[in-house]
Amino acid sequence: MAGDAVMISFQCSGCGRSFSVPPTYAGRRATCKGCGAVVTVPAAAATAAATQPSSAPRIPMRVRRLRTDAELMAKTFSGTGPIQLKAAVGDPPSTYRLEYFVRGLERVNGREPIVRDTHLVEIELTSDYPRLSPHCKMLTPIFHPNIDARTICVGDHWTAGERLIDLAVRIGEMIAYQAYNIKSPLNGEAAMWADLNVEKIPIDPRSLRPAEE
Repeated sequence: MAGDAVMISFQCSGCGRSFSVPPTYAGRRATCKGCGAVVTVPAAAATAAATQPSSAPRIPMRVRRLRTDAELMAKTFSGTGPIQLKAAVGDPPSTYRLEYFVRGLERVNGREPIVRDTHLVEIELTSDYPRLSPHCKMLTPIFHPNIDARTICVGDHWTAGERLIDLAVRIGEMIAYQAYNIKSPLNGEAAMWADLNVEKIPIDPRSLRPAEE
């Protein structure tokens, strides 16, 4: 019983899963088995302070995740890089609009695809986020195997621990044809074009990943 009193209890910032470990683990990093997020064991003193009774209402896990997302999105995409944050709707935000200055493709009236240099994307964080992937869609024309007028296919690779900024970069890599899948396409014609024009891919080879702080 005495050992239980000094255990460090904390939650995963990605999925909210609870953990309890001995104080000798303070400061260590580990991977959450529930969602794959990297978590750091807090100090025992910080944990004790967090468990003290407070008159302030407890902030729901989803709200905390949304606030973290908003801070990182603003910090990462508010500059003049190839991905720029144009709007964040909600308090905390649950809908984002991003502009991508990336070479991709569009097709007009069934003609040969042509290069398009700017793209608008909307990312909506639904009530099931982060357990389920955000709903992402293009607001500008695009010609890509895994993107149609209704959705950008990101769900197959989503985990609750993935950062929203990483998803935003992944969408840019899709636009640039750095990432695509022709085996289960949303746009069959774009998949056929990609299969027959491998030498032209990627359309934009630049790295879209922000420099690490």
